[in-house]
Amino acid sequence: MSLPSSIPEDETGFDRVLRFTIPQRNARGRVVRLSPVLDLIQGAHAYPPAIRHLLAEALVVTALIGSLLKDGEGQLTMQAQTEDGVVDLLVCDYRGGELRGYVRHDAERLAALGTNPSLYALFGRGYLAITFDVATTGQRYQGIVPLEGDSLGAACEAYFAQSEQVPTLIRIATRSEGGHCVAGGLLLQHLAEGEEGRERLHVRLDHPEWEHVAALAGSIRHEELIDPDLSLEALVWRLFHDEAEVRVEAGRPLERGCRCSVEHYTAVIAQFPDTDRADMRNEAGLVVVDCAFCSRLFEIPA
Repeated sequence: MSLPSSIPEDETGFDRVLRFTIPQRNARGRVVRLSPVLDLIQGAHAYPPAIRHLLAEALVVTALIGSLLKDGEGQLTMQAQTEDGVVDLLVCDYRGGELRGYVRHDAERLAALGTNPSLYALFGRGYLAITFDVATTGQRYQGIVPLEGDSLGAACEAYFAQSEQVPTLIRIATRSEGGHCVAGGLLLQHLAEGEEGRERLHVRLDHPEWEHVAALAGSIRHEELIDPDLSLEALVWRLFHDEAEVRVEAGRPLERGCRCSVEHYTAVIAQFPDTDRADMRNEAGLVVVDCAFCSRLFEIPA
């Protein structure tokens, strides 16, 4: 495997996605490592450690899946929700390299769970919805699966198996130190019997090509995903250096992308009838909008 000269080795590997394909195995993948962008997104709320860990994992998964979009202006939204869980809503989205995320939870019930609650302890019986909005066609695709497994990554693997019929492996690692968080992830998929974009004649979890690349990818260690001294290119090299060819391509840099603004909310409110806008106004004649993602209040003239 060789790296194209147009893709430089990154000094930190933070807040970026690396795309790769293994043509002879009909496999494609993504690796991502986040840190500064996590601090910006999580800094909008005083999340306790368990929620910071959950949101970091969710943002990594969102970046991995969102970077599969060929449409640069398309959007991926991942939402986990339950009616009786300690966490009743988690939502993250990705659009053009921009990430944002938010978690709503019951602080008292969370405190009773201890320092390292399981996914089931946080959500109970919930569901995971993954939605692709394709800007070029205006089409929306959504799949919903039970929120099961020991991690969000495992739940997303189930989504691809059930809704997309694509064998998928996802590995996530997170670490918090001194109030800062580092998280990394790997996604690998098998597009059986053909390159990306061609019809999948059959998809089997026991396909020899998939078993081979999944075994290699599954050997990745937690520490490798979050090691700032190990570039994403070097990480892919470690896993697949024995393959005849691995093609790598730099994805977009990742940044915090909350799209809230006075102009945006003014346009949204203008779509409501006059009677509805009148009900929204406070005593000063303003509509106050609270953005859950960035924890800011916007006062909009109605």
